[in-house]
Amino acid sequence: MPTNDLMSTSIEERTRSEPYLPPATQPVRAVVWVIHLALPMLGLWLLLANHDDLNGQWHDNLGHFWLILGVAGINVVLGTMISQASARRADARLLLVSLVFLSSAGFFLMHGLATPQIILERGSYGFDLSQPVGLLVASVFAAVSALPLNERAARIVLESQVWLRGGLALLLVAWGVASLVPGLTALSDPSPPQGAGLGGLEPVGVALYTAAAVMMFRLHRRRPAAMLISLITAYALLAEAMVAGMSRHNWHMSWWLWHLLLTLAFVFVAYSAHLQFRREGTSAGLFDSVALSATVRKIRAEYEDALEELVGHLRRRAETRVPVATRLAGKFGLTEGQAAVLDRAGEALANERELSERLAALVDTGNQARVGLPERELLTRALDRVRQAYGDVRMTLVSEGRVSMGGRDYGPQDFPGNEPVRLGTTVVHPLTVKGQLAGALEVPVGMTPQDEVLAATLAGQMSISLENARLYQELSTLFRQYMSPDVANSLLADPRTAALGGELVELTALFADLKGFTSFSERAAPGEIVEMLNRYHTAAVPIILSNGGTIVQFVGDALLALFNAPAPQEGHAAAAARAALAMQEAAEEIAAGTAGYPRFRIGINTGLALVGNIGSPELRGFNAMGDCVNVAARLEGVAEPGTVVIGQSTLDQISPRPRVRPLGGLALKGKQQPVHAYVLSGLS
Repeated sequence: MPTNDLMSTSIEERTRSEPYLPPATQPVRAVVWVIHLALPMLGLWLLLANHDDLNGQWHDNLGHFWLILGVAGINVVLGTMISQASARRADARLLLVSLVFLSSAGFFLMHGLATPQIILERGSYGFDLSQPVGLLVASVFAAVSALPLNERAARIVLESQVWLRGGLALLLVAWGVASLVPGLTALSDPSPPQGAGLGGLEPVGVALYTAAAVMMFRLHRRRPAAMLISLITAYALLAEAMVAGMSRHNWHMSWWLWHLLLTLAFVFVAYSAHLQFRREGTSAGLFDSVALSATVRKIRAEYEDALEELVGHLRRRAETRVPVATRLAGKFGLTEGQAAVLDRAGEALANERELSERLAALVDTGNQARVGLPERELLTRALDRVRQAYGDVRMTLVSEGRVSMGGRDYGPQDFPGNEPVRLGTTVVHPLTVKGQLAGALEVPVGMTPQDEVLAATLAGQMSISLENARLYQELSTLFRQYMSPDVANSLLADPRTAALGGELVELTALFADLKGFTSFSERAAPGEIVEMLNRYHTAAVPIILSNGGTIVQFVGDALLALFNAPAPQEGHAAAAARAALAMQEAAEEIAAGTAGYPRFRIGINTGLALVGNIGSPELRGFNAMGDCVNVAARLEGVAEPGTVVIGQSTLDQISPRPRVRPLGGLALKGKQQPVHAYVLSGLS
């Protein structure tokens, strides 16, 4: 699954720090398990310690043969089932575990066939050695199977499975011929009275089984499973069987004990498989918990794919009208009960997924209701996003007091108390702005239990988004008509920026006014004056804004613009110079077409200034104060009409050096020292 994605943490990772059983009961069960394994060894010690009283003989050739035949049959069935699971999963560990059971079954059968008076008249070396040899061979497979095989080792094992199975079969055939054909080899000869053994190799088998059990237990701690517990128990009992077989008291109680241990080991695994089969209703995944980690991850991925497919089917169930269980049971080999459980689980997951997607759509819709997004664009984007999660959602805004949707007209009276209107499989919610009907939203419902609540939540979110969009539009229009866009955006994004106060910032100030405005006003009508001012400012304002400037004052025919405040700006001195030259070009075009129009004169200076909101709690304005701004105003005063005068600090920050004409040191009002100034004629 995605990712997301459904299972971002694997079961193995989660269980490394969590016990399989509850802490209160796990120690008790562990003690019981240890007692079950320790009792046979205690019994063996009692039998051998008190040989005459307890370790008596019980000689029953036919009973022995049928016992061996039954247990060998159980082993063959288990080995075959695990072998099939190995082939189905392409898993090396399952292959090796199957060989544990098949080798034990084979040599156990050889032991049974060598029972006196079945084929041979009396006991033989083959009768004594078949099962110890089988246990020793199986111990090698058990130890290797418990190793954490990497990908390369697992591939080598799988590629060698024909040789492993074939070699085991040839070994069993050769052993059977050698031990059951009289006079062919020493294996068919009578064994000594004290019995025959492996010549000291039994401890090797015991050690291998012990190592296999320990490694399987470590695997169980990471991946708890009943089948792993049964396999650990089987390996422990097989190790004990080898210990019991070392007594070599044929037909005594201690000799029968290792037969009992072997029987318990294999029956325990068979019984666990039987219980799991009854619980799950199929043998397909009986031994999956024993598989290698790579196989478990692959199986988990298959289950996740199946669940994803189930969720997809559930979402399309209304269209196909085919039960989900019918479509998936055959594909994934599920029983009717499993398919029904999976159906319910998938439906719950589908509902959860639907809920998550719809909540995400609500969050995205809320995020889109931001400053600067027009109402129509906001609603179009929101509707596109909502339809991805909610289906065929429709929305209409009010027109002439009515909402037309789907051939129906709705008015405020159709939504008493803002309650929705139910129409079959859809519900129509009113959209309100400031308590008034502003539109309607039609949402499909009935697919999940949360549809009604989510539809109401969506309608509320869309109403908020619509109201915010209109409020932002009103505020934006109001602010931007009376202040610079940078200041307006700052206030809309964070009203705290309107607090009284300021900070010291390096900036470039641009002062401009119209030389000759007073004389023009004396001879022109008021309407002509306003028209003239608007023409100049209409040309100047976009130039200043496009160069990153912020206009903070209009005083009659004059304006003050700041660069690098309130928004930081690289190259602010050069930006102010470009704006000033462009303003003069625009002013020349305006004045050239109308006789008697005044001309701009502009002063620019760079330095530190106190920038912030100045005024009172009732009325305030954004402005800048300081020597830098005062000098810019004085330079504008000495500039000739149609020219731009800049200070030394501004010239020093413009690179490459612009084309200027020096004015020398100017004695400006309020300045004790002369101020070096320059007439700016162009930028390089």
